[in-house]
Amino acid sequence: MIDPLTETPISLAEADGLVPRRRGGKRCNVATVYRWTVKGVRGIKLESYQCGGSRCTSREALSRFFARLTQAADPQSPPVTVPQYREKQIATAERAMNERPVPTSVR
Repeated sequence: MIDPLTETPISLAEADGLVPRRRGGKRCNVATVYRWTVKGVRGIKLESYQCGGSRCTSREALSRFFARLTQAADPQSPPVTVPQYREKQIATAERAMNERPVPTSVR
């Protein structure tokens, strides 16, 4: 499930630009990304949510989608873990929360 407050939301048009190029250097079509959200690939759907009149996904959802596809295609492959940049973001957020001064009670 996508959490639009903690994940990087992107439109499906932006998502097609993040997918590696196809044969001949062709970009993935936005219709393909939309189809991944509605029908999926081999039973695996790209997580998305409706934001006004637009369907959106996230960079993290794309990463999870590709990881699930890889795992389904080759069960012997090692499981994909949280990307390093995301681990750094989590650590930075936790440090910031721990360093925040605790409010004192107001009389």
